[in-house]
Amino acid sequence: MERREFIKAGMLAASAAAVPNILKAGSKEKVRMGFIGVGNRGTQLMHIFMKNPKVEVVALCDIYEPFLYRKFDEFDPKFFEWGLKGRIPSLTNRKGDVKPQEGQLLELIKAGKIAFYKDYKALLADKNVDAVCIATPDHWHAIMTIDAIKAGKDVYCEKPLTATVVEGRAMVNAQKNSKQIVAVGLNRRGGEPYRRLKKAIDSGKYGEFRTGRAARVSNIFPNGIGKCPPCEPPKGFDWNAWLGPRAYRPYKYTTAPYYFRWHTDFSSQVGNWGVHYLDAMRWMMDETAPQFITAVGGQYYTEGRSDSEIPDTMFCLFEFASKKVMEFNVFEGGRSNPIRQGELELAGGDATIFASQGGWEIKPSTFKEFNNPVNKIEPIKYEYKEAMLDDGSAESSTRNVIGDFIDRCLDRNPEVLCTLENGHRSTSFAHLANIAYKVGKRLEWDAEKELFVNCDEANKLLHYSYRDGYRLG
Repeated sequence: MERREFIKAGMLAASAAAVPNILKAGSKEKVRMGFIGVGNRGTQLMHIFMKNPKVEVVALCDIYEPFLYRKFDEFDPKFFEWGLKGRIPSLTNRKGDVKPQEGQLLELIKAGKIAFYKDYKALLADKNVDAVCIATPDHWHAIMTIDAIKAGKDVYCEKPLTATVVEGRAMVNAQKNSKQIVAVGLNRRGGEPYRRLKKAIDSGKYGEFRTGRAARVSNIFPNGIGKCPPCEPPKGFDWNAWLGPRAYRPYKYTTAPYYFRWHTDFSSQVGNWGVHYLDAMRWMMDETAPQFITAVGGQYYTEGRSDSEIPDTMFCLFEFASKKVMEFNVFEGGRSNPIRQGELELAGGDATIFASQGGWEIKPSTFKEFNNPVNKIEPIKYEYKEAMLDDGSAESSTRNVIGDFIDRCLDRNPEVLCTLENGHRSTSFAHLANIAYKVGKRLEWDAEKELFVNCDEANKLLHYSYRDGYRLG
């Protein structure tokens, strides 16, 4: 297989040398996409990309061979034993039939039109690839994105954008010094409900909204992600490559392919889920970065029974110089959602907003204490029927962000729906909260210098030392 891959890659590179950067098929232009990371989320994104008539899939890259070569029957059975059925590629529908886009992909593979790579740098060297979709674990995003930019590829990078604040700024700077289009998969930026809500808020008819809050609510009590002894990685799984810049640790089924979300070296629930809500709230509230950050919590439900390294309960506050405040909480102990409806709440003196990917409602204040006047605001409600993906994200909003990215690849306008700068700023909220939790202090943040004003210990956590052989840019 590896020899065939090498030969095919060589043939593709040679044949692509005389082909312009954007392929023309009849009267339609197409962007030739390579996909780096084709596990669960990578497969979802690839299927959505394939629905766009301006996209041609030409290359796949993954460190797990059954994902890479689409070998349905070779997925490690222990993934299912560890509760990962919904967190590995879903290639069939409920009837057991292969999904249409997966069927199309298998036909392309059968026809020899797909190049396979285990090393992402080999994919980036493929001149037949115009743009890449990066859906690897978070700690790989920055290195891969910067390498892709330097290789002359446009980039769609899945959230959360980075593993550190320093990585985000390095990515932004790398794009500034290039001509590449880069978009971030914070999909609410492409959702019709939130885009309409932003217009309603900006009209000024409903007053000013000074507080926002959201929460990630799940129930992993009592055993969390479980406890797994160190063991051999699955057959065909390149564990060393998966770890990449992070320090070596033995493989566990409670680390990869999905449970890395519960390990501080790789991600967090503020990063995994929080960035979606924090991005939407700061967008609605016209904020860039907080001035003060406070975070408290702990493992109140699962301590000692789970390999998880992150809090199962967390309270995060972000205070702004404008005297606005945002709150994000993690409740993994089975607590009910504190938001009355929807996924986030924005509150002002005259009205309250409840919003989600399925629509929103603005409810006017009907009572105020003392002699404060009650504004005559008419209630308004907007509903949107949204198809949801297996991971709980909205398909149409993701499709819109992807579609916008493809159009920008073609017209070379860098103003995508979610820019690297916006992706970096929103992802930084998660990093700042995790750092505040770790040092146990109310931190003051200089958003221009991207440094903490009042804590040297916290500044040391803005980045980490990569393993030998890895560098940022």
